Amino acid sequence: MCIGPLAPLMTALSAGGATAAGATAAAGATAAATTGGFLQTAGTILGVAGSLAQGIMGYQAAKGQAAMIGEQKRIEAQMTTVQDNRARAAFRSQIAQQRAELAARGVQMDSPTAIMLGQVAAKEMSFESQSIRATGQARQTELSYSQAAARAEATSSLLKGTFSAADKVLTAAPDLWPGMNTRVVR
Repeated sequence: MCIGPLAPLMTALSAGGATAAGATAAAGATAAATTGGFLQTAGTILGVAGSLAQGIMGYQAAKGQAAMIGEQKRIEAQMTTVQDNRARAAFRSQIAQQRAELAARGVQMDSPTAIMLGQVAAKEMSFESQSIRATGQARQTELSYSQAAARAEATSSLLKGTFSAADKVLTAAPDLWPGMNTRVVR
């Protein structure tokens, strides 16, 4: 048996085999680390995109609500005007009817009684009109506050989404960029 001359060759082959196995294992670990890094980066990107999308959708929904409240304010103002005009028209009709009844009874329109009845009717018409307008103005104020709250919610949603996205990036930064120096300089 000629094992003596083959011994160095056997040693070289077995060492080469171990080296190849080690290189394969190291390559597999590097690939796993690269894949893990990719997945982590992808997860961070998706988290950031999700936070931004959620903020934008909240912003758009709140802006839409503010626009709807604005439309409701416009309609309420028109309704208040119509209601005021109808109440005034009804009072004017009643005043005209009262005047006709007084004239039918032979009461002079410049008599103190006729003048007093006209003044009382005019005051009642004015009070009714003021009541309708005050109620309408209160409703406008309430809707204005609701609209302002919806606008504030829109801004808040957008900021919340942006800050959440920034938080995700900053939280993942040490893992995404391991070479980055995280020491605070004072």
